[in-house]
Amino acid sequence: MDRADFVHLVRLSEHASADDSARYRRGVAAFAALGYLWVLACLGLAVGIVAWVVVSVAEGRFNFTRGWLLVFALGLFWATLRALWVHFDEPDGEPLTRADAPGLFEALDRIRERIKGPPVHRVYLDDNFNASIRQVPRFGLFGGALNSLSIGLPLLMMLDRQRLLSVLAHEYGHLRGNHGRLSAWIYRTRLSWLRLDASLQRDEGVMALVSQAFFRWYFPRFAAKTFALARQDEYEADRISGRLLGTAVAAAALTEIAIKGNWYASEFWPWHWARAEREPLPPGPFAALRQRARTPPSEEFARQALRDAMRRVSDLDDTHPVLRDRLEALNQKPALPTWSQRPALDMLADKHKWISHFDNAWRRAHAADWKQHHAHRSRIRERIAVLAARGERNTPDEMVEWADAERRLDPASPVRARYESALRIAPDHPGALRGLAQMLPVRERAERLAVLERLHQSGVASRWWAAKHAVASLEDAEAGPHDEQGLKLWRARLKEAEEAEARAWEEITDTPFFSQISRHDLNDHELGELRADIVRCLPVSRLWVVRKNLREFAWRRAYIVFVEVPGLDDEDRWHLCRELEQTLTLPGAALVLWAGHSPTLEDIERQAFGTVWVRGA
Repeated sequence: MDRADFVHLVRLSEHASADDSARYRRGVAAFAALGYLWVLACLGLAVGIVAWVVVSVAEGRFNFTRGWLLVFALGLFWATLRALWVHFDEPDGEPLTRADAPGLFEALDRIRERIKGPPVHRVYLDDNFNASIRQVPRFGLFGGALNSLSIGLPLLMMLDRQRLLSVLAHEYGHLRGNHGRLSAWIYRTRLSWLRLDASLQRDEGVMALVSQAFFRWYFPRFAAKTFALARQDEYEADRISGRLLGTAVAAAALTEIAIKGNWYASEFWPWHWARAEREPLPPGPFAALRQRARTPPSEEFARQALRDAMRRVSDLDDTHPVLRDRLEALNQKPALPTWSQRPALDMLADKHKWISHFDNAWRRAHAADWKQHHAHRSRIRERIAVLAARGERNTPDEMVEWADAERRLDPASPVRARYESALRIAPDHPGALRGLAQMLPVRERAERLAVLERLHQSGVASRWWAAKHAVASLEDAEAGPHDEQGLKLWRARLKEAEEAEARAWEEITDTPFFSQISRHDLNDHELGELRADIVRCLPVSRLWVVRKNLREFAWRRAYIVFVEVPGLDDEDRWHLCRELEQTLTLPGAALVLWAGHSPTLEDIERQAFGTVWVRGA
């Protein structure tokens, strides 16, 4: 199924849900049951063939054809049993008991009593800035499930008790009532089909081919038909959270999580990894996070993070609605919250034990990566020293490299003069114009727009970047008075540039992975930046990069990045690759793919020109 058909099916499901929710849910349940019917039909066919062959043997009518049918039936029977007994791993994290967190378990008991939902069988503490509830089937596709709640230590550090309880009420809300049971069953079924599909992809027998063909038809339609149900379930869980703790508390929790999640990813972790320059051995991040979390993000950062969150629109890549839609559903207006004062970390009986535990685990997991990063930052510092010794004798490219390198070590470095020096020699240098635009204060809108105009005129390669930042500046009410004419001009330019970007991305994604490729053209500095990014992404064990040579945009630098990600299921790998596409430091658009069914690891090793990074090497 292609993307357009998937979108069409999702829209039909949304309309069906809006027109008659009960009928829509019955239709979803029936379609979900079709998958089970397929498995049971295969099992019945296998048992029937085996019984018929056994009777034939008893009557002395066994022949070569019946022998092959028996082999096929036994293979079908074994594959079906595997499908019925799909294995699920427990969530990552450390199990918590009532003795570990008595306040947390008491709160969960109260939430359960008010929602009248099923029990939470297991509670885990992990190192993610998140909380989630997961149902792990006890007996494969059939039978009940264990409800497992995972809570992130960073979340406990950055939210107060009431807002954390609002988050937990949301997660518990997924299990409530009849609708909750249907949604939970659909979730378990979806997880089961994903795991079964991954298992069948490794098989090469006739049964595997037949099942693969069925699931290639069935699963995209199942995902599309259940999309509206999954998104409705998120809104209903928010409503339950608002009913238990108050809509103002629920909205404040959602907003604080959005802002602090941005800070955690874009400020805290870069700051922590920057310590590698002066600390050759990895320090524990969570003790430092506890200290830094006491000071809320700056007002400027918080307002920008909230604006960024409110600009996002819900799409079909994630069933979770965006912040704007969730606040509207709660009838709450977007606003900076009062920050949490007393963290919910006090709900743990011995918080120091758990901080020490996760710090030690992080040190062990990242010891080799930290060593690599320490060496990388040392090389940047050495390169800066070489460029600094040459001073004004540097070329424009070297001036930009010097400034970019200093900003890599310290984003607040005062390097505006370096970009201006490069522009005195080469007035249209794209890198210098881009750097200068980023260095200008937000309130110097006129100066920034003038630089972005020069960048836009410097060449087609920079037009999308220039238009995107110009529109963002003009939409920022705090950067200056409203300029309708300027905003109209830059929005038109952005639309034109985005159309070109879309065509380029279509060429990257729609052509075969290994066609129109060549060895990457990254210089040592660019390759070092990429390695510095990927070393912080623990699931990735190996990395390959190739250049994608675009026909319509021959001037455009574009890449395909292949990653080996052992230990994750395909859904988690998909989300990780989409995240890497947004965060990797590369001088062009990049499609990130994992080694799996397509492309296979063997294909990548044969055609991707060798690894550019290996964890621990």
